[in-house]
Amino acid sequence: MTTEPSSVNTKVARVIRAYDLDGMGANLEAAWTGASGERTSLRDLADEFNEAVLRAALGEAGVSSVSVDVSSTYEAIRGDSGSSATRARRRLEREGVDVDAVTGDFVTHQAIHTYLTQEREASLPDASDDIADRKVETVEKLQGRVSAVAESALTALANADELDRGDYDVLVDVRAVCPNCGTDAPVGELIRQGGCGCTSDPTSDDGV
Repeated sequence: MTTEPSSVNTKVARVIRAYDLDGMGANLEAAWTGASGERTSLRDLADEFNEAVLRAALGEAGVSSVSVDVSSTYEAIRGDSGSSATRARRRLEREGVDVDAVTGDFVTHQAIHTYLTQEREASLPDASDDIADRKVETVEKLQGRVSAVAESALTALANADELDRGDYDVLVDVRAVCPNCGTDAPVGELIRQGGCGCTSDPTSDDGV
């Protein structure tokens, strides 16, 4: 169980303790501040938190989360109306889940913000702090995703006999070219170096 300061009693902290969501507080802080990569919005964090609560409730009822699509079930019962919500609630009730109690433990993005700022005393980093590193990390993550998608496509096509083989090495290289000196370098390397070092003025005329 996550240890929370006894002097603070926010709803998020109480729910974390009630469902034994070990490490949830640290994960929320890292995602919000961007310590683990790209920042996650408070609304998305609230949804992720609530899904974790639903998953924990299913576990307490002895229901495997594999047999229940937690994300779609959460979306349905969060709507609180309509046939999909009714079906989802009845399914959970049949599994022994107290739906009213669980939804009562769902939190809003404001509650997440209160918990992070008051309980964990977290704050967002200055926009100027390590901005270069964050931008490089974003580019590199996107390169990784493109590579993974390409590899998956090659494998799928090979399995469908649309391609001779699926074990090609995929290389994704995002580069930047200086229009003045012609320097050609990987974007990440260029950002970390602070540029190409070119001092040419594109508006100057050497003939003048």
